[in-house]
Amino acid sequence: MKTTRRILRALLALALAAGVCAPAMAERIKELASIQGVRPNQLIGYGLVVGLDGSGDQTTQAPFTVQSLQSMLSQLGVQLPPGITPQLRNAAAVMVTAQLPPFAQSGQLIDVTVSSLGNAKSLRGGTLLLTPLRGADGQVYAMAQGNLVVGGAGASAAGSKVQINHLSAGRVPGGATVERVVPNHTLSADVIHIELNDTDFGTARRVADAINARALPGQGPAAVAEPLDARVIRVQLPAEPTLRVPFLAELENLEVRLPQPVAKVIVNARTGSVVMNQSVTLAPSAVAHGNLAVTVQTTPVVSQPNAFAQGSTVAAERADITIRQDGGALMMLEGSAKLADVVKALNSLGATAQDLIAILQALKAAGSLRAELEII
Repeated sequence: MKTTRRILRALLALALAAGVCAPAMAERIKELASIQGVRPNQLIGYGLVVGLDGSGDQTTQAPFTVQSLQSMLSQLGVQLPPGITPQLRNAAAVMVTAQLPPFAQSGQLIDVTVSSLGNAKSLRGGTLLLTPLRGADGQVYAMAQGNLVVGGAGASAAGSKVQINHLSAGRVPGGATVERVVPNHTLSADVIHIELNDTDFGTARRVADAINARALPGQGPAAVAEPLDARVIRVQLPAEPTLRVPFLAELENLEVRLPQPVAKVIVNARTGSVVMNQSVTLAPSAVAHGNLAVTVQTTPVVSQPNAFAQGSTVAAERADITIRQDGGALMMLEGSAKLADVVKALNSLGATAQDLIAILQALKAAGSLRAELEII
């Protein structure tokens, strides 16, 4: 309960500070939206990591590692005798993933993530062998190879084991070289479409107004931005191709004053976290809150037979169950139009985080909580 009160007091302080120093919010367009077609592409590949210190895959449980090594050696001109199964304690099968950024060019270096596929204990100190990275269309877009950087550490001896962080995944900074360019025709079209991160008619209109009100490079007297719906804004690009990059550079940095956000309360039922924004209001209501505690206490009991009896000693347990219910007083929550008052009203109930979730759900069902309640 003390932890919950400290959290609610911190929320109250943040709400008071926000109410004093932030009368209006303004954000740049690059934080609010993205340009349609300018996005990264996911790449994936299967490879081998070698040079491990005896922490690789066990071949009996991960036979695909042996098959991969035999296939690689055959391509290098090495043929293993039939019936030979090497014990690869220093090799591991891995999956390699990466993101191909937009407008990436051939020869550009990108980071890759390497994750163990079998039962390797650790990838620390390993080297990723040449691995082709493919896109969703099956084409090879990059080739990855290099030494792994693993952030974890561990040691084991005499049946004891100590481990810090994760040992079965690592990264190769700049470990992949782009070999194929993904065509991007965003700058060759006459118009672009700006997609908002959140669907909102008011934000779409304000973004279009901010673009039309600012004299951007190559922008004529007529309006160049038009909202198509609550998420997409169509923008006319300059006719001169050399002015399109400066046009978009200034467009992304335009500040837009946002409308009041939708009142929302986010509840994480697994962790007991409750987060609400400053638009949340509370109508007058009365809440009765009480706690029900069930305590189960077990005591070991040993049944010892007589000295000349033929029985045996039996161990058992005796359980004492206690149910305690605290009385819930009826408390009046006044109507509020500020987050600070909402937090103060909920803090006055003295409820734990789990109790607070139940109270918020009941307030929403009663129509007193004027906000969207989302359970994650």
